[in-house]
Amino acid sequence: MTTPLSGRTAVVTGASRGIGLSIAARLVADGAHVCLTARHPDELAAAVSSLPVGSAIGVAGAADDPGHRAEALDRVVAEFGGIDILVNNAGINPVYGPLSALDLAAARKILEVNVVSTLAWTQQALARGLGTGGHGGSVVNLSSVTGEVASPGIGWYGVTKAAVSHLTETLAVELAPRVRVNAVAPAIVKTRFARALYEGREDEVAAAYPLGRLGAPEDVAGAVAFLVGDDAAWITGQVLTLDGGLLAAGGAA
Repeated sequence: MTTPLSGRTAVVTGASRGIGLSIAARLVADGAHVCLTARHPDELAAAVSSLPVGSAIGVAGAADDPGHRAEALDRVVAEFGGIDILVNNAGINPVYGPLSALDLAAARKILEVNVVSTLAWTQQALARGLGTGGHGGSVVNLSSVTGEVASPGIGWYGVTKAAVSHLTETLAVELAPRVRVNAVAPAIVKTRFARALYEGREDEVAAAYPLGRLGAPEDVAGAVAFLVGDDAAWITGQVLTLDGGLLAAGGAA
């Protein structure tokens, strides 16, 4: 049976759990072979083993390590023959508090992982033939609603995600028609990030959303699957907001 992504190969960064793993699982379900990357080898091995045998490989390493990026992308080309899809999901937010007190070393690290690495993965995938395998190429970056509205407490994370959105739009123009570049910008999704941010108040926070709930990783995965598929063949340079109607109702993440 032909599936929407049959014959295509994808790389998903930050894919050992949460949104990244859900994206990888959806792309596999749609017929793609997927390389999952993440920092922790044990978590990554468990993620790969949760997917159908032969559908996925895992390469452990830090998203901001050039050697890891090269190893992962070379492995994909060697095992699957090329790269059609890149999903830049890896991101960090290790600090909480006001921007005026933000440690600058932490700020540089967050910028490196969230923004510079997104560009670097794209550059290195392009160098290995992204978009030349007959299907056209597609990049989807993970931005955030925090990049669109002020988000006290996680302000620097929002600053970096605003940069990811702008990077997406610029790359889309530069790389067309060989590669389409889009982003998804979720509000709060039920992951470890949400638990750390709201400390048990998730249901209370969800009441502010017109749809009455926080996002689920599968919601994000469905949007990514659409953007990398043929139904989105004339869509590039878009940042798709996934917020349950929050911004439309005048709320903030």
